[in-house]
Amino acid sequence: MNRREFVSGLAVIATLAGSASAAADGKRVALVIGNGAYRSVPALPNPPNDAADVAAALKRLGFAVTFIANGTFDEMRRSLIALGRDAAGAGMAAVYFAGHGMEINGENWLIPVDAELKRDTDAANEAVSLQSVMLQVSSTTSLGLVILDACRNNPFAAKMNRALATRAAPTSGLGRIEPVGNVLVAYAARDGTTALDGDGRNSPFTAALLRNIATPGVEVTFMFRNVRDDVMEATRNEQQPFVYGSLSRKAIYLAGLPPAGEANAAQANAMPVPVAPVVAAIDPALVGTWEIMVPSGHRQSRWIWQIMGDGTYRFHAEGGSARPHEGTVTFANGHWALHALKGLPGDYRDGGSYEVHDTIAVITGKLGTGYWRRSVE
Repeated sequence: MNRREFVSGLAVIATLAGSASAAADGKRVALVIGNGAYRSVPALPNPPNDAADVAAALKRLGFAVTFIANGTFDEMRRSLIALGRDAAGAGMAAVYFAGHGMEINGENWLIPVDAELKRDTDAANEAVSLQSVMLQVSSTTSLGLVILDACRNNPFAAKMNRALATRAAPTSGLGRIEPVGNVLVAYAARDGTTALDGDGRNSPFTAALLRNIATPGVEVTFMFRNVRDDVMEATRNEQQPFVYGSLSRKAIYLAGLPPAGEANAAQANAMPVPVAPVVAAIDPALVGTWEIMVPSGHRQSRWIWQIMGDGTYRFHAEGGSARPHEGTVTFANGHWALHALKGLPGDYRDGGSYEVHDTIAVITGKLGTGYWRRSVE
C-alpha cells in the first residue's frame, strides 16, 4: 500500500471528475428523465422542468444527452438499454431522474408515468429498478453517475396492496444502497426520507445542482457537498441530500480542471487540513473499533480502525494487500487530523471533518467522504 492508499479505507466517495473537455475523459453520454404527468396519481409540476434544465447543463459540459419528458415504462426501458450500449467504454455515463421513486420489499424503483402499482408485486413489470440503472452506467472507464430527485412523498404507496402479509410495506423515499465499481449515486434526500418538490420552477435539490454543476475547477465530491449545504440551507435542514458509492482516487472534473499548478491543491471550498495533531483530543463518540468493506480485486477486504482515547490509532485489514499502520490522531469539534508514525513509508498526514450518527461515522478527508461502521467485536 502506498502513502495515500490507506485513505481509501474511508470508503472514499471521492474523485469523479477529470476534465471539462470530453476528449480528456473520453465520450460522455447521459440519459435525463423528468416524470410529472402521472396517469394514476396527481401530477408533479417540477420534474419535467428539472430534467430539461439538467439536460441543458449536461450538454454544455460535453455530454451527448437523451432527454425524455414523462417517460412510460417502455420508453424508460428502451432508453436505458441504449444508454448502456453507449456507455460501454465511454469516459462517463450519467442518468438523471426526477419524479416518483420508492423502496418496495428492499428494492428501489423509479416510477414511469403509466404505472398503476396496485400491488407491490407489480413493480417488477411496471417500474424500473435502480439496480438496473446502476448496471447500465457501470461499464465506463471513469465514472457512472446516477442522480435521483425521486424521494418525494409517494401516493402510490398509500393505495398499494401487499401480496403477502409478511412483505414489507413501501417505505418513505428510497432505501439505502451500496454501489460497486465506478458507480456513484446521489439522492436528493438520504435514504428513508423524502425530498421537497418546491414552489418554483425547480425543486430545491435540482436548483442547487444547477447552481453548482458547471462551476469550473471544483472536484465532484466537493460539488455535491456544496449542493448538500445549499439544499439544507434552502429547506432549513429539513432535507439532506446524500451520496453513495466508493470510487478510485483519480480526480475528475465535470466543468474543467483547476488552474495550472492547483490541481493537487486543496479545493477552495474544502475544509483546511491540519498538518498534524496539535493536541491529543479525542471525541468520546469516536473511541472504539470501526470497520469498512473495501473492494479488493474480486473480493471485499475488511478494514479495521481502532481509535484509542489517548490520541493514537491502529489500522489493519483482513483480506487484500493493505499493510497495517499506526500513529496519532485527533477528533474534536467536528475536525480530525492524522499522522502515520509506523507502517507507512514517508511522513503521511491527513485531516478534515467528521460527523457521528450512532453506529455510523461520516469521515471527510483530502480525497472525499466515507462511512465507518462501529464494529460489534
